[in-house]
Amino acid sequence: MEIKDLTKAEEQIMQVLWQLESAFVKDMIDLLPEPKPAYNTVSTIVRILETKGFVGHTAFGKAHQYHPLISKEEYKRHATEKLLGNYFENSVESMFSFFVKEEKLDVNDVDEILKLINKFKNKPK
Repeated sequence: MEIKDLTKAEEQIMQVLWQLESAFVKDMIDLLPEPKPAYNTVSTIVRILETKGFVGHTAFGKAHQYHPLISKEEYKRHATEKLLGNYFENSVESMFSFFVKEEKLDVNDVDEILKLINKFKNKPK
């Protein structure tokens, strides 16, 4: 199944739902930053997320409890692949260079990345 892109508002709701794992609209609103969106706004966004295949629900009478159908890891993978493809010609090296040039990585970050690379290189195949 192809994962669709999320709008900023949809992604904000998904972040809350991933955190809660299962929630009613009121629960989601409680975790959203101020100014809190209207109940109807969040409810509409959740129904759009359901249409896009991101969210499922369990009905309790007229109330619906929502849960993610796509994990945060799955969406993270999708978003990273899109970022790499659209802005860095699918080159991790190009993306890494960009973050270094923009000073988004400090020496400690680079050391941690190098440790991960060495761990991966030394991993038995």
